[in-house]
Amino acid sequence: MAVPKRKTTPSKRGMRRAHDRVKADAYVESPDTGELHRPHHIDLKTGMYRGRQVLKVKDAF
Repeated sequence: MAVPKRKTTPSKRGMRRAHDRVKADAYVESPDTGELHRPHHIDLKTGMYRGRQVLKVKDAF
C-alpha cells in the first residue's frame, strides 16, 4: 500500500487547492436594454443574441 514519505506542507496544500474556490458568475450588460445576462448566452428579456433576434419573447411570464 502506498504511503506518503513526507507530510505535505501547508504551502503545497494551498497550491493544490488554489483552483477549488467558488467563483462569482460573470454577467455583462446588454447595450440595448441595460439588462444583465450571461456572456455568450441569449438575453431572455429581449430574445437577442449578437444583434439578431433568435427567440420569440412572450409578453408576460
